[in-house]
Amino acid sequence: MTRTPLDELEALASSSRERFEELAARFGAGTRQRPAAGPALREEYWRSLRELFTRDLTHADLRRLLQHEVGETFRFLTREVDTSDLTALPWWRRWPRALLRLFLAVAYRLSPWRRVLFAASMFALAFGWLGFALHVASQGPFSLQPMFQVQSWLLVAASLFALLLVLELRDKLSLKGDLEIARQIQFGLLPFAPWDKDGVHVEAAMRPANTVGGDYFDVIELGPGRLAVAVGDVAGKGMPAALLMALLQGSLRTLVSAGLRGAELVARLNDHLCANIPSNRLVTLFYAELATDTGELRYVNAGHNPPFLLAAGREPVRLCATAMALGVTTEAEFQAMTLELEPGDRLVLYTDGVTEAEDASDREFGDARLGAWLQASRERPARALIDGVIAEVLEHCGNARPRDDMTLMCLEREFRGR
Repeated sequence: MTRTPLDELEALASSSRERFEELAARFGAGTRQRPAAGPALREEYWRSLRELFTRDLTHADLRRLLQHEVGETFRFLTREVDTSDLTALPWWRRWPRALLRLFLAVAYRLSPWRRVLFAASMFALAFGWLGFALHVASQGPFSLQPMFQVQSWLLVAASLFALLLVLELRDKLSLKGDLEIARQIQFGLLPFAPWDKDGVHVEAAMRPANTVGGDYFDVIELGPGRLAVAVGDVAGKGMPAALLMALLQGSLRTLVSAGLRGAELVARLNDHLCANIPSNRLVTLFYAELATDTGELRYVNAGHNPPFLLAAGREPVRLCATAMALGVTTEAEFQAMTLELEPGDRLVLYTDGVTEAEDASDREFGDARLGAWLQASRERPARALIDGVIAEVLEHCGNARPRDDMTLMCLEREFRGR
């Protein structure tokens, strides 16, 4: 009767079980013995172990792995490698050069230290197989010493592990490419260029914690002599927060185009977000409208970090929240506050990634330190001011990587005739 692979696996498991029990009995002699497990319990254990490694295994999946996934990975890694100029060369010159180009193409898509590790592992694997091939060629395939047999199995294991890592690397690089495209799209949606018109100057900067982030800022012309600025923060980081950021921007600009202004605009925006974002998400937003001729500023602070108003000869003033964050409840009420920006006054808006940035000892940068730094540096140009804040925060973090997105905006009403 022909034995199936499953029968052979069961026989191997039975043999291994008997050897293990024999070894355990030998080492357990002279000690207090545990009650022996019954046959049903032992059989159930080995059945569960076998099911763990054989569940959902099919020949179709193996064929898909070897033909489709390996082939797709090879095409993905070689899509940017041009070997058309090598076709005329003999194979012993063509293949080494093609492999070198493939190696460099993959290596340069990794970060510097990962590139070094990748190069070292690939060279070690190549030398291992070269040594194996030379040994087999000189001694013959049936004259392997016991130690070399162990080395051969280690080489095979390392090769299988390298294949698995290459398959995972393909998925990671593919995702990284998609995230880079998403980053370009996100940065294209935001107005990074300075805004300078009607005696008002606006500068902004954003530093996502990941490739993409959930911070939002905007500068919107409402008509002659009217300007709106906004800075928001979507709870969370990464791609989910970036998608909600795009929803926030599109919704806000749509409501502005519909003619809504001030507290009514923010209320309608809150209703829209409550209906369209997950219940475990919320958005903080500072929205302000400025009359460029008079300096009158009407703002709504929906749970956002209080911006700093820097006025000449005075301590920084903070514009605290006037309402709760958006996307929590449709019952929220929003109130607009009014102040006047004098020529030379600056309004510095930011997200919590600035003040909550921590160093290696988990100490936050803090609002007090930010306020003191802004007061001491308020005479700097707007661009140098916000760039200086980011540099100061990164210096505070040291070797600790910032965990949240950082966004800053500086709105300045310039002196007339400047």
